[in-house]
Amino acid sequence: MKIFQSPTFFRYVKKVDKKFKAEIDSQVRLIAENPDVGEQKKGDLQEVRVHKFKFSNSLYLIAYRHDDDEIQLVMLSTHENFYRDLKNYIKK
Repeated sequence: MKIFQSPTFFRYVKKVDKKFKAEIDSQVRLIAENPDVGEQKKGDLQEVRVHKFKFSNSLYLIAYRHDDDEIQLVMLSTHENFYRDLKNYIKK
């Protein structure tokens, strides 16, 4: 399975500390093992799945797209304004 990162996802991950990067890697592996683990969104975001996880008492969301043998990691962020920013990113 091939995994690709969007520029938005890459920039976010680049700024975080090592412990959080390790947790992100763990969550990405979980998505790679079972791409249906995230919730399929509806409406404007129907092509995207969102996987939620907690780290340091905060809820984080990973948005990704899944095809037959590819996963594109679209966005990673806290819940605040996540879906608004995701819609804006997808419309581009």
